[in-house]
Amino acid sequence: MSTPVGDDPLARERTHLAESRSALRAMREDVESLDISNVTGNWVNAQVLARQIDERVKALADLSHTPLFFGRLDYLHAPGGERAEGAGGERFYIGRRHVHDHDGDPMVIDWRAPVSQPFYRASKTDPLDVGLRRRFGYTGGDLTAYEDEHLSDPAEAARTSQLLQREIERPRVGPMRDIVATIQPEQDEIVRSGLGGTVCVQGGPGTGKTAVGLHRVAYLLYAHRERLARTGTLVIGPNRSFLHYIEQVLPALGELAVQQATVDDLVGQVEVTGTDPAPTAIVKGDARMAEVLRRAVYSHVTLPDEPVMVVRGSRRWRVPAHELEVIVKELLDRDIRYGAAREALPQRIAHAVLVQMERAGEAPDDRVQDAVARNTAVKAAVKRIWPPVDPAKVVLRLLTDAEFLAEHADGVLTEDERRTVLRTKPVRSVKSARWSLADAVLIDETADLVQRTHSLGHVVLDEAQDLSPMQYRAVGRRCTTGSATVLGDLAQGTTPWATRSWQEALAHLGKSDGVIEELTAGFRVPTDVIGYASRLLPHIAPGLAPVASVRENPGLFAVREITGTAEVVDACRELLAHEGSIGLIAADARVPGLRSALDEAGLGHLAPGEETTAETRLTLVPASLAKGLEYDYVVLDEPRAVVDGEPDERTGLRRLYVALTRAVSGLVVTHQAPLPDQLAPEESEAPGASGESGESAYVEESA
Repeated sequence: MSTPVGDDPLARERTHLAESRSALRAMREDVESLDISNVTGNWVNAQVLARQIDERVKALADLSHTPLFFGRLDYLHAPGGERAEGAGGERFYIGRRHVHDHDGDPMVIDWRAPVSQPFYRASKTDPLDVGLRRRFGYTGGDLTAYEDEHLSDPAEAARTSQLLQREIERPRVGPMRDIVATIQPEQDEIVRSGLGGTVCVQGGPGTGKTAVGLHRVAYLLYAHRERLARTGTLVIGPNRSFLHYIEQVLPALGELAVQQATVDDLVGQVEVTGTDPAPTAIVKGDARMAEVLRRAVYSHVTLPDEPVMVVRGSRRWRVPAHELEVIVKELLDRDIRYGAAREALPQRIAHAVLVQMERAGEAPDDRVQDAVARNTAVKAAVKRIWPPVDPAKVVLRLLTDAEFLAEHADGVLTEDERRTVLRTKPVRSVKSARWSLADAVLIDETADLVQRTHSLGHVVLDEAQDLSPMQYRAVGRRCTTGSATVLGDLAQGTTPWATRSWQEALAHLGKSDGVIEELTAGFRVPTDVIGYASRLLPHIAPGLAPVASVRENPGLFAVREITGTAEVVDACRELLAHEGSIGLIAADARVPGLRSALDEAGLGHLAPGEETTAETRLTLVPASLAKGLEYDYVVLDEPRAVVDGEPDERTGLRRLYVALTRAVSGLVVTHQAPLPDQLAPEESEAPGASGESGESAYVEESA
């Protein structure tokens, strides 16, 4: 005999899910049925409204494999503080977006709403008026389980949520998922921090810093939608593979209007076809270059040495050189953009002429001033005194003209540093020059000296530890009137100019008053894996606290000494027997050989940025592109080669630290060459026995 729905809590929740999906479908149909043919005054307004409706329809899409709600809160009291009639206060289902029925009553509350906050913050010690918190478990899009916490019941002991653990450890195939169902209290505080302030998040591997940054964007768009709709939001990642990996997180939360870019995209005013040696890139990326560029730009201004004669009808009006000099010096003292000052100069000269006209008894108006500003003699004087500047030409001259560089870098760069950035071969033109990424940043800085860069309302900067000071300035220009979320891990800095401290980084960004938060609880990387990788921390970031994994499952972990590439392929095949994605990470120079070995073995594989599928779950990842990516299982090939592939040992060890911490469920390290000395266990550590998921599984295996 079947249990009536009324007596089966799971059946009731499934009914509510079905009704909520039906309500969401009705909301979408209501928007699709809107008739806007006679509500706009012109074609432009009609197009804008049509686009807004189209975006609203997309935001109301029901993703079949994404749970519409993931939790429920039963409050003890009604909003006014009084106990409601019946069993208690109000009940709210917490989900990715708001859903209401045909009467406007909420069926699902957006996770960002204030009433949803206790779902993430309530605890036994501070229940926040929550009597019961219910979490739901799903298989695909089907609701299959629930789990209750009676926060106000002193007899019920605090315990770890098994559904929460399962969601955190759930295998992944495809791009990055949102963590909206598993946000932890310390993460929630960052997510809900206000729009007005900049937040810098230091977080080791698996602490969720990237997800926190993306969810903060979603929260800010919810809380300040109109303002950010006007000013815009931008997510900046280290490379295209990373951006592709995270691109589905915000759409899954109903946010479709956030732009994504790399720093290279931001400064792409010239085509980058060249590279710099590390010493050259370090000098070009130094913040002192900003002063060199400023001097070079304003060196084009020449103090006037002759008057301006303006002819209007039968009258001549003369502005003497000394008066012009005063005007020019006033503009220089104001320290405004070069281009803005150049636009103001003809108006200032015209104003001086109008003063003379008024003294002569005339009554000129604004039209006369504009006409004088456009006078041929005035335009010629402006061109002579304050000529137009091409940012790329200024940078090229600095990099090719030793005297010009010496003049404007005097007291800023040393003689050796000047020689480092000077090009040894002549360049005929801007178009024929082979520009590097560092050059493009210098051109962007110069362009901002000439014309102010457009500022956005909020910028998220991920993997920030790899930026140079000049790159920070380039990002900071995009949010001078807005705020930023800076995400990174000092231990994962793998450029020669990697960030030394977040205080210094925030200063270069123009956000010295930013708040620095640290995430140390690891939710993604297994205990044994992060413990092994943390052996490198004293050598790469001595002052940094190691991540403490909160995973109950220690994961699979093995270190294997092998005799050839075939055993690397065998390790990949072994891990493919598990559910989830597999990453084979190797030093860049070893990738072609491994690709051939995988092809010969018939193991299909992808490149970073290509989306994994149920049929093809193995990705071959160059170590230089591994940052920010995650896989359920990882095979790390030849750690010594990863270290040796970098220009210095510290950078190599940091690259190795990144590679070691990409695994969510298991890691197999394979090596023929001796492991780096820094991976040697401490005296108190002893290798254990081999194990699978669910066991402590550190083992040194021999061929």
